Amino acid sequence: MQAKFGAFTFDDATREMRLGDQLVHLSPKAFDLLGLMLRRRPNAVSKADLQSELWPDTFVSDGSLAVLVAEIRRVLGDPAHRPSFLRTVNRFGYAFVAADLAADDLSTVGSAAPCFLMWGGGPVRLKLGENVLGRDPDADVCIDAIGVSRRHAMIVVGNDGVTLKDLSSKNGTFADGTRVTSPVPLSDDTEIRLGGLCIRFRRSTSAAPTQTV
Repeated sequence: MQAKFGAFTFDDATREMRLGDQLVHLSPKAFDLLGLMLRRRPNAVSKADLQSELWPDTFVSDGSLAVLVAEIRRVLGDPAHRPSFLRTVNRFGYAFVAADLAADDLSTVGSAAPCFLMWGGGPVRLKLGENVLGRDPDADVCIDAIGVSRRHAMIVVGNDGVTLKDLSSKNGTFADGTRVTSPVPLSDDTEIRLGGLCIRFRRSTSAAPTQTV
């Protein structure tokens, strides 16, 4: 997705945001939050929904989300008392409200069948784009298990397919028993092994997950 609002350009494929021709820095979680708000515009998104998307399987306080919102507003020069881009919805959450936003691919975002990882904790939905798997609390899918590296593997979900990539993990990443040494496509019901942990990739248009990434 590419989106233009004010003098800014946001591109989640390259994970870059620019002010004119100049690159603008956002922390990874703030970048993900801004992308999420752009995809949901103009709808208001609850704090609970945002926390579930940004920190799956991890409890965080409202303060963690507020820090990211403050970072985005600081970078955009968007004061909370008179916002041009990110509006606070009192006692609920936030909404992206830029009137001059022009975006490519917003109509296709989410058109791919939902994708999930299945293991002991229940189904976890994967987001469109890059999903890092590992023990790192900031990983998109936090998996705190023996043999799993902090940043173990990545699943990239696109409208045209899903791929699995190993991130130089210590104990290796396997797809249906074959070690992953370069990005491999995933099909429905592929068994993924991260070190000694087995999880299953599912792609379905009707599954109802209990958690989202």
